[in-house]
Amino acid sequence: SNVLVFATDTETKEIAEGLGLAVFYDEKNSKKIPSDAARRYGDQRFVAMMFAKVVCVQLISLLGYDLLFQDVDVVWYKDPLPFFHDKTSPISHFDVYFQDDGAHSLRYAPFSANSGFYYARNNDRTRYLFTSLLYAQDIIRRTESHQQALIALLNEHSSLFGLKVKVLNRDENDFPGGWHYHHSGMSSMMRNMVNGEANPFIFHMSWTNNKMNKIKFFQQMGDWHVNENCIAKSVQEISSERPSAVMEEKLLASLLRTECCLVEPLIKCHYRDKPSIIPCRDNPPIDKTRPSWWKG
Repeated sequence: SNVLVFATDTETKEIAEGLGLAVFYDEKNSKKIPSDAARRYGDQRFVAMMFAKVVCVQLISLLGYDLLFQDVDVVWYKDPLPFFHDKTSPISHFDVYFQDDGAHSLRYAPFSANSGFYYARNNDRTRYLFTSLLYAQDIIRRTESHQQALIALLNEHSSLFGLKVKVLNRDENDFPGGWHYHHSGMSSMMRNMVNGEANPFIFHMSWTNNKMNKIKFFQQMGDWHVNENCIAKSVQEISSERPSAVMEEKLLASLLRTECCLVEPLIKCHYRDKPSIIPCRDNPPIDKTRPSWWKG
């Protein structure tokens, strides 16, 4: 498989391995990274996790591979790799491709690149970029943002070393994210997704404060395929509910797939003012006084 999960705690490592995924876990460098989810963007847990996002990409880059990096809050509707591998595309000459964050503020100028989903071709320019990012931990800690540090380096390396950077247009339907989900001005794009009129490659639940809200929004959008009994549980906790807590690897993998993975999505309403695949008019708003996203 060309999918590699970088785990920062043993619980995630065991679940990913139980699902048959290849996992890299570096106990020496990961043991101080909190296993609990960040409460908000930029808090201490969030900043600590940014170290892992830097190291995993730099290691793969130095091994000589092209790479697609993504956070775990990204769902695929179709394989995005052919988009980046298409040599006939007018944008095939770029070194790195980033999802547009949506925030076109001075803080993220000039690129507004989202650091939770990007593709990099392996060459001298990208290897130097990711090595430079590894040495820029002080910027990440000072700004409380992996994204801001990376954008600063994209700007520097494009100017000094000819790095070719492509940020995928936020106004197109291919790579939507949290900016589209939460920004009222983008309701038409979200409605097109719900109605099946848009056919994006992925959806990235960025711009969302914490893990629990991400889960709720994925459930509203029909993109959540995990049994609620398995959320925030370790392999031991899941398997202990079975008659025999000691299982062979193949049996454990089968248990995780059958008990935790859902073929049909778990669709639930939580907030009326957020996009949803079904009407959620009777639910409260997450933002006070906001009307229902479903009109009428």
